[in-house]
Amino acid sequence: MTPEEFAKVIGSGLLSFPVTHFTADGAFNESSYRSHLSWLLEYDPAALFAAGGTGEYFSLTLDEFSAVVKVAVEEIAGRVPVVAGCGYGTAMARQFAHAAETAGADGLLLFPPYLVNADAEGLIAHVKTVCDSTSLGVILYNRDNAIVNANTLARICDLCPNVVGFKDGVGDIELMTRIHLKLGDRLTYVGGLPTAETFALPYLEMGVTTYSSAIFNFLPQFAKDFYAAVRRRDHEFVAKSLREFVIPYIEIRDRRKGYAVSIVKAGMKLIGRDAGPVRSPLTDLTDDELAALKTLMAGRS
Repeated sequence: MTPEEFAKVIGSGLLSFPVTHFTADGAFNESSYRSHLSWLLEYDPAALFAAGGTGEYFSLTLDEFSAVVKVAVEEIAGRVPVVAGCGYGTAMARQFAHAAETAGADGLLLFPPYLVNADAEGLIAHVKTVCDSTSLGVILYNRDNAIVNANTLARICDLCPNVVGFKDGVGDIELMTRIHLKLGDRLTYVGGLPTAETFALPYLEMGVTTYSSAIFNFLPQFAKDFYAAVRRRDHEFVAKSLREFVIPYIEIRDRRKGYAVSIVKAGMKLIGRDAGPVRSPLTDLTDDELAALKTLMAGRS
């Protein structure tokens, strides 16, 4: 699909960010991953992001990344777009972009460059170099050491026609308002904060029609129902779901650094779809935390 077609589909529904499945010794577990993707497709996500943040992109070698994306493309078989993570320094990001395109991905999620902080000119050059190396549509992930303002983003859009999406991982409402007012429908806007459900309703008013749901991994029907309530602006349903599940879930997630991924894999384990351990430097939930999550999930589907 063209970058424009890709952007339109991405904004049409809830986005699935599956975990990457590992064996007990840390190797990629292809059969388990395939089974998980097949199950998630039953709940009609608008797109699936292979080897994204929830998929522990940061822990994968280039060969592992290529394998994960290739398997996702094969298993999804064109039913929804497959979007691959892409990041690190500029030269490495180009390698990952090429690997994703070779594997058959439909688009890229461009993470911040590794470690360093840079000014606007440097970030623009980084994004342009990566975008020039691929024909795929690119979603720019605004977070951490690569936060752009509305003017910088407008320049990126002028220089990079295949930048068709903007994923916010900052939570700055004024910044999002400025960006949406300046760029309008030039971009598809994606909510990308950890446990994005918390911000979904207020962000909808700023043109953010979709978001990445990690909860979709283990409670896909709940995630789908919540998204539907957001889109119809059902404040009562959203508030009830936040009070009864999402906020208590966040309280477990916030007990330790890195738990945004760990708690998802814990949820997978509790529903009988064990995705294996997280890779270091992340750590898995303790037994007590796993028990607390089990109690919270009781009765939910």
